[in-house]
Amino acid sequence: MTPASLPRPALVAYGALGLPLAFAALPLYVHVPRLYAGEAGLSLAAVGAVLLAARIVDAVTDPLLGWASDRLAGRRRTILAATVLLGASLPLLLSPPAGAGAAWLFGLLVLVSIGYSAATIAHNAWGAELAPTPDARTRVVASREAFALAGVLLAAALPALLAAGDGEAAGLARLGWLFLPLLVLAGAWTLLGAPPSPPRAVQRPAPLASLAGALRDAAFVRLLAVFAVNGIAAAVPSATVLFFVADVLRADAQAAGLFLVLYFLAAAASLPLWVALSRRIGKLRAWLAGMLLAVAVFAWAALLGSGELAAFAAICLLSGVALGADLSLPPSMLADLIAAPAPPARAGMRAGACFGWWSFVTKANLALAAGTALPLLAALGYAPGAREPAALAALAAVYGVLPVVLKLAAALLLWTWRARLAPPLPIHPAAAAALREIRS
Repeated sequence: MTPASLPRPALVAYGALGLPLAFAALPLYVHVPRLYAGEAGLSLAAVGAVLLAARIVDAVTDPLLGWASDRLAGRRRTILAATVLLGASLPLLLSPPAGAGAAWLFGLLVLVSIGYSAATIAHNAWGAELAPTPDARTRVVASREAFALAGVLLAAALPALLAAGDGEAAGLARLGWLFLPLLVLAGAWTLLGAPPSPPRAVQRPAPLASLAGALRDAAFVRLLAVFAVNGIAAAVPSATVLFFVADVLRADAQAAGLFLVLYFLAAAASLPLWVALSRRIGKLRAWLAGMLLAVAVFAWAALLGSGELAAFAAICLLSGVALGADLSLPPSMLADLIAAPAPPARAGMRAGACFGWWSFVTKANLALAAGTALPLLAALGYAPGAREPAALAALAAVYGVLPVVLKLAAALLLWTWRARLAPPLPIHPAAAAALREIRS
């Protein structure tokens, strides 16, 4: 079997691991701040500081995990070891014992994040190595992200259902234990059913040389910068959405879960749209269209007030469609860049190192979002359960206005650097023949 002839069952088997990885990521970035700031009794500022510290540690290790992934002969073994660590630590993070404090939160966040990152980096690099053409790489990424969105939908819907009237903390604890069979089943499907990546020599570069090799390529650095700014724009609402739903909209936890389900379901449904649009106008322009759609929709979020649930549902639906572009197109653009004919500066680029930096930026985005947004809210006078108009206005501004400004900045960078980040669109043979005729 060659990558070009990757059949649908093998493509689906490769994507399956995306489900438990995304299932683990949602509570890690959405529910843990509220769980430890509410049920565990830590202050909002303390939770923000711990999240910032843990994610800085996590972000620093990600490029090293990428280097290690290139150094090992097989992606499968890396994924197996990483998922064992993830499965052992996530249930403990989501079911803190009485008296669990900042040290418990910090230690388990680091363990969960390292397991998650090592598996994700190896899985992404494996996918980049499977397909040799831009369209095939988009299909590989879309398979992975479709499963990821299914995992996110489950993780968003299940806490309220699993709580069964026992409270949010009980639902999250049960979610953590349910994660284990999902990880085993989906992990076995991918490890046993997906084809191996093409044979490659085991890389033995020193860590700094391997990581620096990726950063010598200007196009990769520019793509990484756009991804970073765009990612921070998405991470700020992730860290604050449950507070916004509870205190600005005055909705309960079950409604918050339904909003998350709607958001990610719309993203999943939109993936074929973005894949088709990228074929027609190019991946860069399709991603830019997704950014502008997100700005046009999310700009209204800060204006909402108590009880405006239908309007917020519409925002979730349309911004979820925009999310589909963020999920499917940037990793495919990175895979295209890695596979492109290499100028001298790109000679040191390796898939694991590139996705290590990619994961580093993802984690840095989340660290900056949680480590600045939550303390900023505390400094502006907001605390969970607040009802004062000034506090709620601060929450609405941080949740709704800041992401729009950042998303516009990302769109501007993407358009400014478009000539370095996107190859020219292919010309139809008939048009090419006509151009040759004109030139002659």
